[in-house]
Amino acid sequence: MKTHRKALFNSELCVMNYVLKKNVMAKTLIEDLDLGKFAEEISKAYPSKIAKKRLKSMVVNDPDSIPQIQANVRTIPGIITQRGCTYAGCKGVVLGPTRDIINITHGPIGCGFYSWLTRRNQTRADKPEMENFIPYSFSTDIQDSNIVFGGEEKLKQAIREACQLFKPKGIAIFSTCPVGLIGDDVHRVARQMKEEFPGVNIFGFSCEGYRGVSQSAGHHIANNGLYKNLIGNNDNYVRKHKYAINVLGEYNIGGDAFAIDTLFEKIGVDIVATMSGNSTLEQFETAHTADFSLVMCHRSINYVAEMLETSFGIPWAKANFIGAEATAKTLRKVGQYFGDQKLIDRIEVVIAEEMVAVKTAIAQARAKTEGKTAMLFVGGSRAHHYQELFTELGMETLVAGYEFGHRDDYEGRRVIPSIKVDADSRNIEEITVYPDPTRFKPRKTEEELAQLKEAFDIEFNDYKGIMKDMKKGTLVVDDLSHHEMEKLILKYKPDVFCAGIKEKYVVQKMGIPMKQLHNYDNGGPYAAFEGAINFYKDIEMIACSTIFKQMKAPWEREDVVEAEYVFN
Repeated sequence: MKTHRKALFNSELCVMNYVLKKNVMAKTLIEDLDLGKFAEEISKAYPSKIAKKRLKSMVVNDPDSIPQIQANVRTIPGIITQRGCTYAGCKGVVLGPTRDIINITHGPIGCGFYSWLTRRNQTRADKPEMENFIPYSFSTDIQDSNIVFGGEEKLKQAIREACQLFKPKGIAIFSTCPVGLIGDDVHRVARQMKEEFPGVNIFGFSCEGYRGVSQSAGHHIANNGLYKNLIGNNDNYVRKHKYAINVLGEYNIGGDAFAIDTLFEKIGVDIVATMSGNSTLEQFETAHTADFSLVMCHRSINYVAEMLETSFGIPWAKANFIGAEATAKTLRKVGQYFGDQKLIDRIEVVIAEEMVAVKTAIAQARAKTEGKTAMLFVGGSRAHHYQELFTELGMETLVAGYEFGHRDDYEGRRVIPSIKVDADSRNIEEITVYPDPTRFKPRKTEEELAQLKEAFDIEFNDYKGIMKDMKKGTLVVDDLSHHEMEKLILKYKPDVFCAGIKEKYVVQKMGIPMKQLHNYDNGGPYAAFEGAINFYKDIEMIACSTIFKQMKAPWEREDVVEAEYVFN
């Protein structure tokens, strides 16, 4: 073990030196910018009540004394949010990447189209004869007449057609806003059609877009549905290796899950279920047979992680495969958890092998990216994870925030007991989970988990949040508005701005390179060591490009008349 660590130290030395140098540079940069003044300045553009509310969602970070931030509350109407809807979180995020379950959108065709392949979730069937339905967009395409007379019969017919044409193992039905308003009961239809097609697991989700304040509500609804309808249905997982894990909250955008799969194959550990990139019905059904769960996107999948532990005794820990250092740390965490010296040694060998190419790539990219700045406003964990990669490139994250995060995603799970349950949260079904009477088997005793935590600092069933890893004086903004985004760019002029498709072209027209981290544009994978190298190259290209600074919008090339609202 000591020999491996010493050899690895030499291969990682450049990364560690970069971080030390960066810390000195970053302190001066953040202090000079005085990001705390931004919140005060931006609030002047809002009416007083709105300014008061928005200021609660903009805080100056202090990792030693983490401030409270307002999160997971309704977006102010008209503010132009980055957020999506509950349906998008349920169908588009959690269930969308599955490849052998037919996902039927019960609603207008626009909802089905919007949630179809827009996040570049890649799939790859193990054999040519295996099903892969992700290239298809299934929708009932309800029309005006269905709004008046109901759409349940149309949904039944859609299910019949799907069963006859594709003969799937499972069908999931997703409600949209108009379906909820007219009262169609997708659960009743699912039960009826399951009787008609007894060999097909058919189930529904009440994930109408308006049901929650953001995608986050859809994640929760999807987690509940997975537990009730799929998880635990199949005990017959056949292991290839001695140890087996779940990778939760990984959606195979740009092939990320493929890179992670390759890594675990190298170290000799099975991945029972990935939730839910390139996933299958069987993976969901056998997830309860794993020994350990790694949680990538905390917000979207932490409910399933907790259910697997409560019902079947599988501990979970927060993981991160974004960044070479983070990937190495996560792999070591797996080795430490199982306590097998052969596995630990093998992990160190794999890390050392992979770090050779990483070291070369960092040296090349960092010469150009050192000292540049970034802002990240993505999802429920990505704005946290990707700071690791920017750190490795010598870049400083000035401002970051989530679209659909909760306070625990910012401040850590320690604050969960103090989070007030509001009316919007009560729209989401709360299910009570109990230990399975015959299959509950704690993989580790409480004493063993405590020993692992003390020896290796593995935080089981916990997440410290984004603020703990952001520097003092950086700015954290929840549910960034379009106006706030523009003002941030104009004032601080970051070298790279990371967000989603709605922000992409506006940001680029302002002369700032924009990197989508919801679907990676045309890039990826960005996970694991392979992905880190890809990210270094892509960021080096866009952060050092001058073409964006040459771009000028039409209103910047000619005289225009401008006016401002005056609020009393």
